[in-house]
Amino acid sequence: MGAADDRVVRDAREFGAYTRTGGWAFALMVARSVRPGGQAAGETPKVSAKEFAELAECSPERVMRFYKAWDMAADDGVVPQFEALAPGEDIELPDADMWLSYYSSRNSATSVRGTAITAAAEAEGIRPTKALEVAENPTALRAAILADPSTAKAARAALLDRLKEDPALQAELARDVLRTDGLKKAVATESRAADRIGYVRQIAENGQIKTPAGQTVDAPVELRAEAERHLSLLDELDDDEEAGEWVTEAYDTVKGLVVQAVEADPELRVQERRTKFYSSLQKATKVFEELTFDDADDIYEDDMVQRLEELQQAIATCITALRKAAPAC
Repeated sequence: MGAADDRVVRDAREFGAYTRTGGWAFALMVARSVRPGGQAAGETPKVSAKEFAELAECSPERVMRFYKAWDMAADDGVVPQFEALAPGEDIELPDADMWLSYYSSRNSATSVRGTAITAAAEAEGIRPTKALEVAENPTALRAAILADPSTAKAARAALLDRLKEDPALQAELARDVLRTDGLKKAVATESRAADRIGYVRQIAENGQIKTPAGQTVDAPVELRAEAERHLSLLDELDDDEEAGEWVTEAYDTVKGLVVQAVEADPELRVQERRTKFYSSLQKATKVFEELTFDDADDIYEDDMVQRLEELQQAIATCITALRKAAPAC
């Protein structure tokens, strides 16, 4: 057999070393590079578990599982203490079959968090180890969500279920949405669509319409039937179908029919005009009631007086017209 490529030889030797030592090889990397608790940063070239995890592109929790395994083995005299090891130092490692007695990749299963995850996994009919593995590797979960639409959809459904029972998470998510322009715009669009669907649903299910002036009256039979037809079309859409155009068509059609219904009923038409007038009058009255003139000297402008005089004339004209329309006593 000819001489093997140096790169193949290196891989084979590293593989053989791992076969003999198992996780001890990785635990040694942590033990000789991570600063023990209580040791100041300036006293050693070692780094914190968090810094080591960032360099390794993994979670600090994963690093700490190897750290704790080495710590327990050191207490038993199986391996040297952390302080006795320097970065890059190699030592003879214990046999691989001893590794699992000190290390458990699922040692979080007995924690409060692990117990909750285990219970949830069993409720979903899956093995707890699967759920624990995902929980211990959020970076992998993030990668799957980013890369796979079906995983993202499952994550969204789970998050919505979690939000129902977690007010704090609701508040955090709401703040995140408000800080993200794209999401804020999408929420506004969906909110408007929901309001429009609610308008159509109110007519279809309750048989009542809300006029442009804000009156609530019984819907004509034909109008209610049209609202029901549009609502059935919306309800038949799949969750992943774009409903925007359907919602707009339903809302515009039904709203147009409401206007027609108001115009076709003389009594309702008069009441509508009266309601609009009162609404405008109340708004104008409120505006003037909120005005104060204690600082008139500071805010005075000729244009203000001119506009108020014009308004006074308009009000006088309005009063005159209404008095003429008043029934004779």
